[in-house]
Amino acid sequence: MNKSDWAIHLLLMVGLGGALVSSSVLATATLVTALCGLLYIKRHTLAATDWDKPKELRLMHFAFWFFVLVSLIAWVFESFTYEGGKNLGTAARFILFWPLVVAFTKSQLSARSVFIALALVPAAAIAMVAYTVLTQDVSLAALRAGRFGGGINAISFGNVALLGSVLTLLGAGYFFSCRNSSAGALLIIVGLGGLYVANLSETRSNLIALPLLLLLFMPLVKPKLRTVIVLVAVVFTSVFAFSSGRAIAALGTLAQQGGVDTNMHIRFELWALAWQLFVDNPLVGAGLGGFTEAARHAASSGEVSAVIASCCTGHPHNDLLNLAATRGTPGAFSWAFILFIPMVLFGKQMFNPHRPSAYLAIAGTMVSTGYLMFGLTEAAFDRSLLLTFYLLAISSLAAALYHELGQSYTRQRRVRVSATVITKNEEDHIAACLQSARLVADEIIVLDSGSSDRTVEIARQYADIVEVTDWPGFGVQKQRALEKASGDWVLSIDADERITPALAREINHRLAAPDADAYKLPWAVTIYGARLDFGRSGRAPLRLFRREGVRFSDALVHERILIPAGRTIKTLRGRLTHYTHRNFGHSLEKSAKYAWLGAQEKRRQGQKTRTMLYPAFRGWLTFAHVYLLRFGFLDGAVGYLTAVTYAQVTFNKYAGLWTLSAEKRKTNDS
Repeated sequence: MNKSDWAIHLLLMVGLGGALVSSSVLATATLVTALCGLLYIKRHTLAATDWDKPKELRLMHFAFWFFVLVSLIAWVFESFTYEGGKNLGTAARFILFWPLVVAFTKSQLSARSVFIALALVPAAAIAMVAYTVLTQDVSLAALRAGRFGGGINAISFGNVALLGSVLTLLGAGYFFSCRNSSAGALLIIVGLGGLYVANLSETRSNLIALPLLLLLFMPLVKPKLRTVIVLVAVVFTSVFAFSSGRAIAALGTLAQQGGVDTNMHIRFELWALAWQLFVDNPLVGAGLGGFTEAARHAASSGEVSAVIASCCTGHPHNDLLNLAATRGTPGAFSWAFILFIPMVLFGKQMFNPHRPSAYLAIAGTMVSTGYLMFGLTEAAFDRSLLLTFYLLAISSLAAALYHELGQSYTRQRRVRVSATVITKNEEDHIAACLQSARLVADEIIVLDSGSSDRTVEIARQYADIVEVTDWPGFGVQKQRALEKASGDWVLSIDADERITPALAREINHRLAAPDADAYKLPWAVTIYGARLDFGRSGRAPLRLFRREGVRFSDALVHERILIPAGRTIKTLRGRLTHYTHRNFGHSLEKSAKYAWLGAQEKRRQGQKTRTMLYPAFRGWLTFAHVYLLRFGFLDGAVGYLTAVTYAQVTFNKYAGLWTLSAEKRKTNDS
């Protein structure tokens, strides 16, 4: 790493470590880091290193810019009000996600650097308490009674301090796994101290978040020890609850009066008001400043408690209700995307055998889970400190995670692999396909079905076995190739597919000690000069498997690999590049062929279509699936064209089946 890389790491430490000292420190460090990222983007710095942009990062990026877009639309619909403009200024910080990711990726941010930076959060909180006690001559009990917030909002202080402390305890585990006991022990002390300070803020949402955050340690321990994690979570939460005056008072009110205290009653009123605003404006909401205006009016008219006018008109103290009330249904989606997309993507790697990756994945899941819990009683994404902390934490953890994953594939396979390919007139593809297959295969088998070009000649330069046969259909032909394989494992790929170097490293690493009996390889469809990460590329076909007991179905098209019952199938991260069409003309030709073969196959299986409405319905369903549910719109114009093309294929397939069914009905009638 060079000086600029170290500078990025230092900015992360300053940003996270200074978050509780001043929101300006956090905001400035975030902005400067993002500006560095923008400079790298302008100079194409990562492109020069052949960075394979992870689709997961692109999906997270969508969640962040969608949040900003929805906020902008809501502000436009409320006629650019001043109050809404201030709220938009806070939300707009999320647009910096991608420059931050680029900066952290270029600097090769590692798990070690991230956990050191996160440990500075509780360290700063402890230092602030110590400074206050020493300089103001106050007791810790007095700080608790006054809800210590270190000069900022006590709720924000408590939430960030709690999250930073739990992440520091996680970091301690990481350093222990690296055999750095000194660092691990130090982080335990800092993390526990930070939890104590977080409790001084008397933030009740911490009582909801803490047990869930602690339960996320479970993937790091053996199943037999997970009960211990549950007990620790119960003990820590109980200590938090019974040392909190506000929590005890709330329980006392509930026991004596059978109801909630004043603060919770006000929240219920705010939630009801926010819900009504959403019901009245479900499409775009009441506008970014709409809740403030509605709360003031409701308080002055007596619809809600008058005290709300002086304390609580900014937001309804709930993230989902706040976003739904001010931004409508798109706002509710933006809430779901900003929390659950990172949560799911991080969660997929929590059980990764590579320890740095697993720890980072758990940390990312903790951040999203923590904010989900904080947002139950607080509008976290409406507060600049909490929003910016989330932005910096998620971007740094995500960049570090996918950097560590890329560095984790170091082992070499210990099993023999055979690659099988079936071909016909694939001279444009076959050489590159076989060269890529050789990265993971000891044996390559090619079965050609009568090519009229140079496919066979080229294949013989790279393959160990090349044979020319008749054409019995995809399933039977691939079964023939499988029967000629001698390896323990088989890689079955098509001529228009490529094993990328990153995927090859992952395959060789996994096959050093296989943790499954078969693996799916995610597609990266490359068409019209663009690589698609979503839409049709959302699929992961089964391509790699143990040879014993496996066979192909005899389908004419869209054959399946039949894995014996009880065997484990997993999905790899690396991408299988798929060059589906040479040009649009080839796309039309290939689509027509597959549609007609698909119709014949369904007819062979006894299926039929009685009305032409069904092909149209299936076509629209395919478009919605590829373009919307699989986020095909993120692939731009090519993503749209691809979705339309596949919708047309689906329509043609079922329309073809309708014609075959009609012919059969006519024959039966005669």
